[in-house]
Amino acid sequence: MANYRILLADDELALRFLLTETLADEGYEITEAEDGKEALLNIQITQYDLIILDYMMPELTGVEVCEWLRNQSNPNQATPVILLTAKALEKDRERAKKAGVSSYIVKPFSPLQLVDTVQQLIESRQQDV
Repeated sequence: MANYRILLADDELALRFLLTETLADEGYEITEAEDGKEALLNIQITQYDLIILDYMMPELTGVEVCEWLRNQSNPNQATPVILLTAKALEKDRERAKKAGVSSYIVKPFSPLQLVDTVQQLIESRQQDV
């Protein structure tokens, strides 16, 4: 399996650690960002196969990062985005969809659920290429 690159942006250190470990065990190469600003910097310089953003982060929210990503010229403009969120309200889902989020995972979730979603998005993207 090719080493797929994933950007993981979440301000919660424990969760980031858990998800990085889980995804790395599956063979993914993980870049961590602890807030929206750091995520944005990474997005501008590195091409990823998938981006995972937490909805509520300092500096910029996951939705704001995704809006920027879809509307500005950058190497990840078409990269699938998973949004992690504790906000399960319909209006939040709508906003995420409008921003261009590919998939939406509500906390709390199992790391294995995330791995499944990651694999589905990366595989469907490989078929588009």
